[in-house]
Amino acid sequence: MFLRIALAAQTVALLLQAVTAGLLLSSPGGRTAHSATAIAVAVTVLLHLVAALLTRQRGLILSAVAMLVMTLAQMALGIAHMKALHVPLGVLMFGASLLRFSRAWPASRATTASA
Repeated sequence: MFLRIALAAQTVALLLQAVTAGLLLSSPGGRTAHSATAIAVAVTVLLHLVAALLTRQRGLILSAVAMLVMTLAQMALGIAHMKALHVPLGVLMFGASLLRFSRAWPASRATTASA
């Protein structure tokens, strides 16, 4: 349950990050919002890693570590203003998080249905 909550929070934070990226490109106040959601992404990615570590499943831990590595790279690219790499990596991160989130739900439904 903790892993599903962490994945949901991470996916929502990444979606909000994309929204604030649009604000950053279109309005002067967008930088503050984008910076705030960057912190939210970092926190939720760390939460995801903690939840994955608690499962003690290697595949889940590796995907959480990969998301952490992408987050650190994303932050470095953003600080360096390398939009040509920063934006596609953000899209990849959201897609990966959404895929991981979607895989977490069916397994729990099947377990609940068979119980």
